[in-house]
Amino acid sequence: MRSAHWDIAAAVRSIEAASAAADCPTATTVTTITTTSTAITAQHAKYALESYVSRKVFQGFDHETFYMDGSLSSLLNPDQFRRDCFTQYRDMKAMDPSELLGILPTCHFGKFSSKKYLAVVHPKMEESLFGDLEQHRQVVAGNHPRSQFYGQFLELAKAVWLLHLLAFSLDPVASLFEASRGAEFHPQYMESVVKFPGGRLPSGMVVGFPVSPGFKLWNGTVIKARVYLVSRS
Repeated sequence: MRSAHWDIAAAVRSIEAASAAADCPTATTVTTITTTSTAITAQHAKYALESYVSRKVFQGFDHETFYMDGSLSSLLNPDQFRRDCFTQYRDMKAMDPSELLGILPTCHFGKFSSKKYLAVVHPKMEESLFGDLEQHRQVVAGNHPRSQFYGQFLELAKAVWLLHLLAFSLDPVASLFEASRGAEFHPQYMESVVKFPGGRLPSGMVVGFPVSPGFKLWNGTVIKARVYLVSRS
């Protein structure tokens, strides 16, 4: 983004405003989020961008196919579905995603990658970054670009896909949770992406925005959600 001369702060404000409108399109919410955005320092802007990407790629995680179709395999034959998920996880873990999609471009992972790329990378964003919409056109056509940027995106998509397979191989399925804006900080479920001096959290801090989701496992284990904290206004 910097190499394309993007105003990172402006990009963050745009993302925050869009997220706020999606959550609750009211004047009060927009005002609150605007205040939050101004509190994000330049070196912390990456967390707002990470939050945006995370929200997009994890959307639909609770469904066995990310809602790409109406499959009910996990309900109709749950034991077999769990075994299949773990087998796919084991087989795919060491694979290069670009090579896999070069052979099977329309497999479920390929469809997932295409869907998430189009959700994350808006055409205006791609045009601003690369000067054209060639990658967008290829993805819409059902192909997978061989560019470095798309290859890096596939690494992210693979990580989320593997996590999804692993979650659905468990009984019961691992559940995803996300901290809400303005929520109190609960250390047993959340961790701050910004480290504070001495590890002591200042009083009056609340969740400015979620950065990445957390997970709850069948045995009570909690993988904490990552959050960006701000002072309560």
